[in-house]
Amino acid sequence: MSNNNIYGGGGKRGAVSSMDFYRRVPKDLTEVSERKGGRRERRNDNDETTYPPYPFATSLGAFMSLCAIAVMGVLFLSETIAFARTAIETSIALDENDQPQIRLNFNITLMDLHCDYVSVDVWDTLGTNRQNVTKNVEKWQLDESGQRRIFSGRNREQRQVVHEEHEESLEELHEDGEQAVELTNDNFQDFLKNFDMAFIDMYAPWCIWCQRLHPTWEKFAEEVHKLHMPIGVGKVNCVIEAQLCKDLRIMAFPTLRWYKSGEAILPDYSMDRTVDALTGYAKRKLEMEQKYKDWESKSAEGGDVPRPNAGASRPAHPGCQVSGHLMVNRVPGNFHIEAKSVNHNLNAAMTNLTHRVNHLSFGEPITKLLPHMENTPFMRKVKRVLKQVPDEHKQFNPMDDKVYATSKFHQAFHHYIKVVSTHLNMGSSAQSENDVNSLVVYQMLEQSKVVYYDDVNVPEARFSYDMSPMSVVVQKEGRKWYDYMTSLCAIIGGTFTTLGLIDATLYKVFKPKKL
Repeated sequence: MSNNNIYGGGGKRGAVSSMDFYRRVPKDLTEVSERKGGRRERRNDNDETTYPPYPFATSLGAFMSLCAIAVMGVLFLSETIAFARTAIETSIALDENDQPQIRLNFNITLMDLHCDYVSVDVWDTLGTNRQNVTKNVEKWQLDESGQRRIFSGRNREQRQVVHEEHEESLEELHEDGEQAVELTNDNFQDFLKNFDMAFIDMYAPWCIWCQRLHPTWEKFAEEVHKLHMPIGVGKVNCVIEAQLCKDLRIMAFPTLRWYKSGEAILPDYSMDRTVDALTGYAKRKLEMEQKYKDWESKSAEGGDVPRPNAGASRPAHPGCQVSGHLMVNRVPGNFHIEAKSVNHNLNAAMTNLTHRVNHLSFGEPITKLLPHMENTPFMRKVKRVLKQVPDEHKQFNPMDDKVYATSKFHQAFHHYIKVVSTHLNMGSSAQSENDVNSLVVYQMLEQSKVVYYDDVNVPEARFSYDMSPMSVVVQKEGRKWYDYMTSLCAIIGGTFTTLGLIDATLYKVFKPKKL
């Protein structure tokens, strides 16, 4: 039986090898085509198998590398800017200040109140009640233009004038007639015309100081009559003649005023209230007047004689600037400025408390300092810290340079102040009291309103304050260097990882396919 090959025939035909088989297969059956860029390439079995390069993969890699560099550059720059910048953060905390007292700085101008009548009083809920505080307080009398004219006192109590005691009563002194003429609105001007010089007592019957002065004033009038002094001595009851005293602007009782040729010579008499003191004052006025007349006659004759001071009048109602500081307890309280005198009873109907707050602050003063205080180490620290603090956290003296005017008598402004302790921490190190970048100041919230008084009560400009139990912490927050370095490393790793995943995905999507 002959062996027949499946590829051959039967009979004597020999077996065909696989190589012979392929040689007989038409060349068209061995063509291999590959698609690349819309072009087909052909190869045969005698050619060496080759694959063309992939330009797409090369371009994609370059593009992803550029993207990685750009992204990392932007992130590096943003992170560096964020590291270099600092942010101001504000928080509220319980005030841990354990100082029992706080300093209160003030500089206030009373527009129509003489310094002799200005009194600074302090009161608080712990029972503190200090009247007419003079320690660390200065007073300056001002002229009508608001300029300082006379220094009225530093740490000085008001001097109490001496009163004279008399054995006779006022009724006994009047038995032989009254030498001090009782003046009214009808005869006041005629009295001044009749006497070239006059000395008049403006009083109120209810005034205790006026009651003590009555016998002395009557004796003084008798002494003037006995010495034949060309002086008119009179008195005005300001309760009966209220309009006259109001026109004369009588602010306190008793007011002893000297008149010359019908005009008041100010300031009013403020020395001892004895017969000898009053008589001596009148004699000095007459002597100055005589010297002035002698000078006029000699000057008319052509003589060169120095001109004496004939007692010129000063402005009628100068203002008073009161300034200084008080040490007050850290509890609710107030300090008030009122018209008060140890030698007078104030006329409530004529007390005008219109005032201007030149400066008011709590804590160590940091604004409106004297020149010698500007360049101290403390002020250099203050300027360095405050330079970094936003304006909304600088409410240290919101009342400065404000005028609080009342249009009528029996009125006065009351101010209500909330004091908030503020801790300014502008350094990056741990904060402490001695830190050069740390400062404790006090901000203020203020409200003011007009308060109406009864006719018999003397108004007062009151400044009520209350310490807040909470404090405001204003601090500068920045990033640590190790946080910055960690972020940079995270940017590098994150960028390579993310863009690597994107690159692998794009390569698989657009990778050339084999046919």
